Amino acid sequence: MAQENNATESLQLNLGSLRSAMSLTLHTHHASRIWHGRAPAEGRPGIIGLNGFVSIMNKLKRGAEQDDPYSDWWMLRIEDKLSTTKEQLQTLRQQVDQALAGVPPALSLGENLNVQPVKLPLFVSSQLGFMAVYLLADYDDLARRLILAHHTALIDRSTLERWLNDGAHSLRSLFSLAQQYRYSGTTRDDFAAKNAAARAALEKYGELPQDVLEGTRRSRFAPPIARRGLQQRTAPETEPASEPDAAADPAEAASSDEGESA
Repeated sequence: MAQENNATESLQLNLGSLRSAMSLTLHTHHASRIWHGRAPAEGRPGIIGLNGFVSIMNKLKRGAEQDDPYSDWWMLRIEDKLSTTKEQLQTLRQQVDQALAGVPPALSLGENLNVQPVKLPLFVSSQLGFMAVYLLADYDDLARRLILAHHTALIDRSTLERWLNDGAHSLRSLFSLAQQYRYSGTTRDDFAAKNAAARAALEKYGELPQDVLEGTRRSRFAPPIARRGLQQRTAPETEPASEPDAAADPAEAASSDEGESA
């Protein structure tokens, strides 16, 4: 009996992490460009894509887990920005729905799908990263419907471009905010002790809201704080082997046949 219990305990201790295969299918060049980001050009800074955003969110989550109050503050800021971006895309969707409502009842419009969409494997380990994936999927669907509305003469070219740009700007604004995150390397114990590390962080990153500093206000997706003895004062820069970027070298874009076809 004792041997059976030992075998059971050994089996439980050897269990690995749960994993599931995930992928994102995109039908439009517009969404594909958001995925890849924007390279820097003369007079225009580069902006990370969804792939880079997910990587930052993974690091941000690990920073919050290590009791870095600045990481917790950034999680709250990103969560608020995600909510704002979602509302902006919903407003655009309502406008598109209103335009498509002009189709006569006798005319039936099917789904505007790419004949050769791009399928991107996902490796996301943070909830905020998943929320951004959902937003990109929404934008891809929005772009398809906008192209359909323009193809069927329900909106003009300028309206099509303006609404597509509005949606893209909302997502890029989110990604641009995430680019500003930096791991401070401090813990709340440092601030309680008012030591040199805390003073240096305050000088470099500024003051924190008191409730965030005390840990009474955290993101609803904030991870449990690791036990003090297990914390390490190292920046969460290196992705674990099981957590690569959000996709592994995806195709450059969706099919070039996207165009204006319905």
